[in-house]
Amino acid sequence: MMRKTTLVLLSAAAGAAAMLFVTQPRSVFMGSSARAATADTYRQLNLFGDVFERVRSDYVEKPDDSKLIESAISGMLSGLDPHSSYMDAKSFRDMQVQTRGEFGGLGIEVTMEDGLIKVVSPIDDTPASKAGIMANDIITHLDDEAVQGLTLNQAVEKMRGPVNTKIKLKIIRKGQDKPLDITLVRDNIRVRSVRAHVEGGDIAYIRITTFNEQTTEGLKKEIGNLQSQIGDKLKGYIIDLRNNPGGLLEEAVTVSDTFLDRGEIVSTRGRNAEETQRRVAHPGDLTKGKPVIVLINGGSASASEIVAGALQDHKRATLVGTRSFGKGSVQTIIPLGSGNGALRLTTARYYTPSGKSIQAKGIVPDIEVLQDVPDELKSRTDTKGEASLRGHLKSDGDEKTGSQSYVPPDAKDDKALKMADDLLHGIKVNPSAAANGDKAANDKAANDNTADKPAAAPDAH
Repeated sequence: MMRKTTLVLLSAAAGAAAMLFVTQPRSVFMGSSARAATADTYRQLNLFGDVFERVRSDYVEKPDDSKLIESAISGMLSGLDPHSSYMDAKSFRDMQVQTRGEFGGLGIEVTMEDGLIKVVSPIDDTPASKAGIMANDIITHLDDEAVQGLTLNQAVEKMRGPVNTKIKLKIIRKGQDKPLDITLVRDNIRVRSVRAHVEGGDIAYIRITTFNEQTTEGLKKEIGNLQSQIGDKLKGYIIDLRNNPGGLLEEAVTVSDTFLDRGEIVSTRGRNAEETQRRVAHPGDLTKGKPVIVLINGGSASASEIVAGALQDHKRATLVGTRSFGKGSVQTIIPLGSGNGALRLTTARYYTPSGKSIQAKGIVPDIEVLQDVPDELKSRTDTKGEASLRGHLKSDGDEKTGSQSYVPPDAKDDKALKMADDLLHGIKVNPSAAANGDKAANDKAANDNTADKPAAAPDAH
């Protein structure tokens, strides 16, 4: 039997993935000890059945059978580790939308403020931007229904919908005496996971916010745009992965491949040795060997750590910032049939090209840079990391937890960004790279000094 599954990487906040096929079930030849274990398992299942029937018959109010089963499944999976879980049909659909990075909607980024929906920004070339929706607009009604009392997710779900369908928004805008009624027609919206700009006239700055199906395509497009804008003055690239919670394994691999010509990118290792998979780079570095600085912090997790680890191990990039989250496991999404949702099950650990697991440790940057945090935010700017999560998979070495995840809103206060800029302009040097360079130079000098000396006579025996 062939079962279609999805291989995913999840941080504490996000996740999803590459398609594959897994053959199930495996053939099993059981000895006496295995048969005894199986018999004990069935006794435990009988116990579950007894408890289920007792709850159905004796609970103070008549329970919903399907809710009881869902709760039992959720409890079983959540008892494994922080990232295994059961998704009902709606959660499964939401996850698929998130990982595709494409949906029918309006094209506005929103947040919740005082119980109302506030526009953060409209996305270019979408119904929202074409209709003149502006940053800081307050949405009070959706199709004449007040948003007061809705959660942010509920409001977002109402704004999304089939392409070519209409929705009416009532908007309060600063400077306008009366609310505005704007009718929009939903269109196909692509979430921008990659944003970029020219930094200081000669540096390509690229921010990756998540790893969805659009990420590699967006990255390649921005690299081409920046190369055209900067031309021969291009000093190098800053890849900002700070507070990126992860996402698709396949996208982490292809993003890494964008900067590499050869070598392993990541390996995933399951319970059985035959399940080990290794992903390698293909020839063709789109950045043409230009220097790369990767910014990470305590909020960089999962797929972000795969990219950072691969580029660090291959000496392709210098990592600047603070230790990453430490999410080193892979989840497989297993659909359970129409209307039944899916399992999100931890099935493997991943390892960097040098064979290191970052599980409950994180990736240590080449240059640590701590930001100056405002006093009122100091208690909220550290991320505890994977090692602090109850039931996390244990590390094969010393576990590390807690790392700064604050990014200043104003670029002029961003010390990590300033360090990256100084490195690319040669104002500062990576100490470890300098040390390696000095060692290489000393080795060469020693070889040069002995090159013209006669070879030693062989020992007599």
